[in-house]
Amino acid sequence: MAWVLKMDDASIESGLVHDFDASLSGIGQELGAGAYSMSDVLALPIFKQEDSSLPPENETKNPPFQYVLCAATSPAVKLHDETLTYLNQGQSYEVRMLDNRKAGELPEITNKMVKSIVRVVFHDRRLQYTEHQQLEGWKWNRPGDRLLDIDIPMSVGIVEPKTHPSQLNAAEFLWDMNKRTSVFVQVHCISTEFTPRKHGGEKGVPFRIQFDTFAQGEGGEYTEHLHSASCQIKVFKPKGADRKQKTDREKMEKRTPQEKEKYQPSYDTTILSECSPWPDNAYVSTNQAATPSFSSTPLSTYTTSSVPDSDSSSPNHQADPGSHGNSEQLSPTASIQDAQKWLLKNRFNSYTRLFSHFSGSDLLKLTRDDLVQICGPADGIRLFNALKSRSVRPRLTVYVCQESPRESPLLERHATNENGEHSISSSLHVYHALYLEELTAAELIRKMAYVCSLPLGTINQVYRQGPTGIHILLSDQMVYNLPDESCFLISTVKDELGEGLHLILK
Repeated sequence: MAWVLKMDDASIESGLVHDFDASLSGIGQELGAGAYSMSDVLALPIFKQEDSSLPPENETKNPPFQYVLCAATSPAVKLHDETLTYLNQGQSYEVRMLDNRKAGELPEITNKMVKSIVRVVFHDRRLQYTEHQQLEGWKWNRPGDRLLDIDIPMSVGIVEPKTHPSQLNAAEFLWDMNKRTSVFVQVHCISTEFTPRKHGGEKGVPFRIQFDTFAQGEGGEYTEHLHSASCQIKVFKPKGADRKQKTDREKMEKRTPQEKEKYQPSYDTTILSECSPWPDNAYVSTNQAATPSFSSTPLSTYTTSSVPDSDSSSPNHQADPGSHGNSEQLSPTASIQDAQKWLLKNRFNSYTRLFSHFSGSDLLKLTRDDLVQICGPADGIRLFNALKSRSVRPRLTVYVCQESPRESPLLERHATNENGEHSISSSLHVYHALYLEELTAAELIRKMAYVCSLPLGTINQVYRQGPTGIHILLSDQMVYNLPDESCFLISTVKDELGEGLHLILK
């Protein structure tokens, strides 16, 4: 037997409403009249997720510029931490300069150059407060070196790159936003150089690479700040960054999948994040006055102004061609001021402050190893050679004298005759030393013309008197085979037309 329950639609609807009302009636009784509030409801996780899914207003705005460092980030960085990139000391790394403006954004810099300043600074706040002392100490240990350089040959699209001697950790350049621009930077300081050495194996301090970009102001100077961005780096000795990256990768591979989820993946490039502009009172070397800029000293300071005419070969000239243009040697009796001038004259500008209390005697007492340790291998060896070296011996020395010298007080020989009276003889021949390097006939003729006070254009031919009085035309091969310290008398003979001279070496 089958039972069939028949209910009309009105009965069903009224029953459902009654049950729903009964279920809601218990809410107020459980929470109490004062326990219910809208803030409690909005605090539920479901509402938090919906709220967080909405992008904040400030995140929708893209920065006008983007800088991309072409170096991989470390895989051993937790999800919400800042990226960390390992670099090798002295290696060139590309940083791509990208124009990220939207249409109509910053129209005042369209089709204009902008200036960017790149610098390497400390990441730790503690070291930022003592930046000046830290960098001065680094400079003392590595005189002549810079913390940061631009690799100009490899860079693309940059204009007027500059590195100031007073700012060893910064460089600047101009670039056109409409063109592809990549600047290659080199960091020469390593992270462990600023770590207190206690037991060895200490972790190096992190640095930051920061770019500050400026537009041209009304006065023509690039002072209008546009954008700044930076990233965290650690610098290792050559190949050390590659080993550290490999070690971090191997450590991450040993972790469980659950642990790996707490770390961010390694990216092939590093995007610099926006930051505040670096303050104007950045590090400036204290020896700015003692270190002239790159273009402050003209080349003539070390060449034509300090060395006489290259044709001078008289023994009265101390810096004649025989000395090969070497500057004067530092005297042991030189004062501190004279030693400073000597360093500047010999292009050791970077070390004037380092040797600010050294006299000539102090500098000359330094050994080769001392100078290499103080100045580094390149400049140390160069400074040692400049201090210790003597004039290099010329390839060929020739002594010449005019056969009929003009009478002058310098050529008079004083003698005493039998009666005790002084007599004067003008038969003394004075020879001049000619120092030859090229070993050519043209070089010998030019220097003979100088010591004989003869216009070079008036000399037609030069002969050497051979056996039985024959005249042999002077040639390069003859000069090349002359015995060292040969002596010659020079006779001058007018040619048949009387317009020129022939020189005969006897």
